Amino acid sequence: MGDDEPAVPETPTNEIADEPVDLIDELKPMYTSPAPFLARFLPQSAPTYLGLRAPYCDLHAFLKYLHEIAWHGYIHASLGDQSAYVLVFEGRTVAAAAASATGEQALGEMLNLYEQGADISAHPLSHTLAHVLSGVGSRAWKFNLTEDFTGLHARPSGAIFYARGEIVATMPATLPYEGAFPAPLRPQTLILPRSLAGWAHHTYSPTLRGRDAVNPITDIHLSFKAKYGPPGIGLMKAILQNLTPAEYAMREDLALHEIEPLLQDFSKTGYLREG
Repeated sequence: MGDDEPAVPETPTNEIADEPVDLIDELKPMYTSPAPFLARFLPQSAPTYLGLRAPYCDLHAFLKYLHEIAWHGYIHASLGDQSAYVLVFEGRTVAAAAASATGEQALGEMLNLYEQGADISAHPLSHTLAHVLSGVGSRAWKFNLTEDFTGLHARPSGAIFYARGEIVATMPATLPYEGAFPAPLRPQTLILPRSLAGWAHHTYSPTLRGRDAVNPITDIHLSFKAKYGPPGIGLMKAILQNLTPAEYAMREDLALHEIEPLLQDFSKTGYLREG
């Protein structure tokens, strides 16, 4: 069995449910001896979606769909001996890992693999497990168990999943040393790198009409607000502050696919300058 070959999924029903459980789940790792930290601690879970591949499935549309249904789980892209793993929390991509990258760069690697013909599978997790795993990145930290600690405690003897200071699961996946991956209180959405979403890393210049759109005393503001609502007002104000869409998305914890249609419409309707 290869390093990235999934084991036979054995997903207990209480692993996917979000209701509290009295017993501590003993999870089994999905992948055998993978190098990236995130992949090492992903639990077995039968795929909800399997065999997704370009050009039959638009990956951007699929990620948008997962966002709309507030899905929790992880996505695995595999092409030959290359793999990338992306964790999804509340429908947002919040952690990613590939052979030599983590975070945004690894998310970009997954999209690159997909465009080259990689197969995609998506495996569900409970809200709790997805939150615990959201802090797994490129390095482990010194473990300090507090009464509200949420995250992963990895040891040579196995891993312990904590939620709000309580053990919720264990897994026989190890590190050669003791370390912790604390989960953020609110996992932040990963933003695609410039190489894959250049439009999101540019600044945009509003026209006079665009400036009037956020001026409450103008008629244009009333029509703009009626059409785009608070999301449109917020984005236009960010543009006036010289923020890029990526910076605005990071600040407001938004996904780029929520911003791109607004930006395109602003350009078509004369709120932004051409070029």
